[in-house]
Amino acid sequence: MATNEFNNTLSRLRNSYRLVVMNDDTYEEVVTFRLSRLSVYIGFSTLFVLLVGLTIALIAFTPLKYYIPGYGTRESRTALQVLKIRTDSLERAIRYKDQYLDGVKKALSGNGIQVLDTIPVAVPSSQTSSD
Repeated sequence: MATNEFNNTLSRLRNSYRLVVMNDDTYEEVVTFRLSRLSVYIGFSTLFVLLVGLTIALIAFTPLKYYIPGYGTRESRTALQVLKIRTDSLERAIRYKDQYLDGVKKALSGNGIQVLDTIPVAVPSSQTSSD
């Protein structure tokens, strides 16, 4: 049953039709085309692929690509990378200075001083004994 529907669809695609362009005033045939549905599908598909290809080529090989959001020149990308590296190093330097200032604040306020171990230890005196 499925093969019957497939054959019916395939035969409809291959049926031949005639497209006639006529002059409305004189009813004279200007152009006549013999077409099938399959040839129309193939023609439109080919036209679509060609238009997409030409559009991609136009954008890729002309300066139009610089108008695409997010796409920039090579120089701007390298400048952005340099700025990112500088920003990271500046953030690291600020973090180190903040740690240093926190340490100085703790030392000046007395919060950072640790209590030393002051347990007395009995140290034997060194006496020399004469034998």
